[in-house]
Amino acid sequence: MDIQQLAKFAVPAVVTLVAFLSYSSQYLFDHIEPGPLTFKQSITFNALVACIWISYARACTTNPGRVPLGCKADEAEGIDLANPRERAASRLRYCRKCENIKPPRSHHCRVCKRCIPKMDHHCPWTVNCVSHFSFPHFMRFLVYAVLSMCYLEYFLYLRAGVIWKNRHMPSYLGPSPWQLVHLLILMIVNTLTVFLVSITFFRSLYGLGANVTTIESWEIERHEQLLRRARALGGYLDGPDGIRLKIVKQEFPYDIGIWNNISQGMGSANPIAWFWPFSATPRTSGLLFETNGFENPGTSWPPPDPDRMPRVERPLDLRDAFVHDHGSLSPDQEMVAFKQRQQADFEQRSDFYGVQRRRPFHQRFAQDGLAPGEDDYAHPEDDTSSGEEGWRDSDGNRLKDYGVDEDVEFYDEDNIPIAELLKRRREARE
Repeated sequence: MDIQQLAKFAVPAVVTLVAFLSYSSQYLFDHIEPGPLTFKQSITFNALVACIWISYARACTTNPGRVPLGCKADEAEGIDLANPRERAASRLRYCRKCENIKPPRSHHCRVCKRCIPKMDHHCPWTVNCVSHFSFPHFMRFLVYAVLSMCYLEYFLYLRAGVIWKNRHMPSYLGPSPWQLVHLLILMIVNTLTVFLVSITFFRSLYGLGANVTTIESWEIERHEQLLRRARALGGYLDGPDGIRLKIVKQEFPYDIGIWNNISQGMGSANPIAWFWPFSATPRTSGLLFETNGFENPGTSWPPPDPDRMPRVERPLDLRDAFVHDHGSLSPDQEMVAFKQRQQADFEQRSDFYGVQRRRPFHQRFAQDGLAPGEDDYAHPEDDTSSGEEGWRDSDGNRLKDYGVDEDVEFYDEDNIPIAELLKRRREARE
């Protein structure tokens, strides 16, 4: 199911689940041994549930931000955009859909339809992007969800233990069949939910401590695989138009220490604010971030990738497109000639004349292999429609699984100065 289709049911499903686990369980506890929660237990549990509601509402409604028109990142200074090698190494990126520069750690979300500052992923359960601005609320939601469900798990198994202890007593002295079914459903649903939410929580907690977003963890794994491939090929990988790109190990630049990472991710250096559900949304721009200085100045993330390099621009000779045998063609003849050239180009790319196409890069090498496979070329039955962006990490995820617009993310390095982009935007408004 697509993210946008899932969004119609996501919020109602989460709200129903939280309400069912939180309130129907307390109603059941009033009617089975060892009785209802104590006053202290009830206050603690319902306070945790209240924090869930507040944090979830803020995670859903907080604006994930956008890249302002005409912003200029420091990494953009001193880069020769006319040089494809330098442009690929610098990773100065422009988003052709937003017609704007794309700052470091920003990505174009295919659901929100814009570039999101420090985008972690588009969460289908909050129907919102987890970004620089919404991540603290999302993290608090996970914290309180795990704490409250673990607390509830204790209450459920405590009552299940009482029922098991009294299993030899007459049935009329124990809970009714419907109460037993209710308790069983609560135990199953709560156990599965706390297990799944805990996985997301611990992954997010690791990302917070290392200052690595979900998308950046994908990029780190991609970079490691490119390094393995390059070592088998003399340190270089082939890019478009015969360009050979040197692949060197690059350290992740945004890990600035656990304390600073958490303070930056949660938007405050105050530990109380990390857990307070009404804490303010981060006020920083989310466009530039402190780096650890392990790499040379001007080195940006993600590292160079030959499959993400743009093609070298070539001048277009209109005479070749509309003149045949040095004579003008009528509109009908131009259409016929165009279709003939299109068919010839298609046949030239196929195996019709014995010219074999190379497999996509991610298919030419094994997942963990260090050398090309025996057959480096595509066959007619091979599916190459996914392109180079079809690469998946060890968990089987593509960038689109995190909400990223893959077409923009992989092929966004248009050689267009920011002044030209602003000019186009003004003309479009006029």
